[in-house]
Amino acid sequence: MGRPGAWAARAAVGFGRACVVAAVTLSAPAVWAGAVALGVHWGPANPWSWLLPVVLVCAGTLALGRPVCRAVRSLVVRWDGTVIDAGYRQAPPVVRMSTGFWWNGFSYEKTRRDALMDQHWRIRWRDPANLRDLRFVVIAPLTAGLVAALPPAGVAAAVLGLGRPGTAARLAGALGVLLAVGCAPYAWRVVTPVAVRFLRPTAAMALAERVAELTAQRADATVAQAAEIRRIERDLHDGAQARLVALGLSLSTAQRLVERDPEQAKALMREAQAGAKASLAELRGLIQGISPPVLTERGLVDAVRALALDLRLAVTVEAEAPVRVDAPIESAVYFGVAELLANALKHGRATRAGVTFRQDELGLVVEVEDDGSGGVRERPGGGLAGLRRRLGAFDGTLEITSPPGGPTHVRMTVPCESS
Repeated sequence: MGRPGAWAARAAVGFGRACVVAAVTLSAPAVWAGAVALGVHWGPANPWSWLLPVVLVCAGTLALGRPVCRAVRSLVVRWDGTVIDAGYRQAPPVVRMSTGFWWNGFSYEKTRRDALMDQHWRIRWRDPANLRDLRFVVIAPLTAGLVAALPPAGVAAAVLGLGRPGTAARLAGALGVLLAVGCAPYAWRVVTPVAVRFLRPTAAMALAERVAELTAQRADATVAQAAEIRRIERDLHDGAQARLVALGLSLSTAQRLVERDPEQAKALMREAQAGAKASLAELRGLIQGISPPVLTERGLVDAVRALALDLRLAVTVEAEAPVRVDAPIESAVYFGVAELLANALKHGRATRAGVTFRQDELGLVVEVEDDGSGGVRERPGGGLAGLRRRLGAFDGTLEITSPPGGPTHVRMTVPCESS
């Protein structure tokens, strides 16, 4: 395509984008103009001629704030590839505490419905991003909106001028055509720097998001601790305790029968011995669920290698150097790798997997990759969401890349120092 054709194509695309930017950014001024026109139409004698327009301006601006900002971010990332973090406060998980009340990150409620409703309104109206969005709705029409309106304004001037007789009208029409064609390829581009400047999360928003994240982690830790205590109590009560009671009864009965019926006493002793072995095995399993002994004895890398031997999956474990970090971090990473390998085998139907450990000045980096079917998605309340919260307690991150068809690649990063 020659230069005139290329310019025409750019002008056509730019004109369409400029119209979209103008429509989005000038939507709030359109509401303001409509409210003012309504007040003028009613006249000064009507007592509602000033009150209702003010209400319409305030309500319309509040209602358009977030939709306009979201639309601008979507346009910028689609046209320029510039990603602007929204920075909106995310709702922490609503969890039920051991007391029976529901914690929503702000208050305790008696029912889950009340907790969700209270959480929604608190986040919606206390989010620092609301002020940023309102500021953008006011600034955008005066910057990107005015510039983006030049091409459609030029077209309107051309239509009105060329359709009327007279030299001045035709000159105005010709200038309108030149304005529209000359500005079209560039007018819409102003929206990108304006959005980057005024739609980025502020320091207050980042601080509020961090506080909300730490609050959610505190609630998760409390719930996880209570659930773990209940599990240990249940396992001890239903397993080892019951076996030890039966063992005591068997020994007491054997003691009474040892003189009258030695053979039956020996049989009871053998049963007691078997019960003692079973109780010991259950206690070992319980301890391993709390903190695997192999993790303490052999370290994180060898513990993962031992874990891989029990899986119906060909797993290769590589480490540039021996990895030794604090015990809580080792435990979190160990159970995280176990969760990922179990998911690869159960859901991804993988046959091979690789685990790589690397430790540098930034912390511990663990990468897990499998040849499964891919398409892994993080669901609220699922195992991956729990793993992200577990790592988040140590300022760790979880990155998941899993296209349909595989492979699935997961990267866990935990800032720490070697111990």
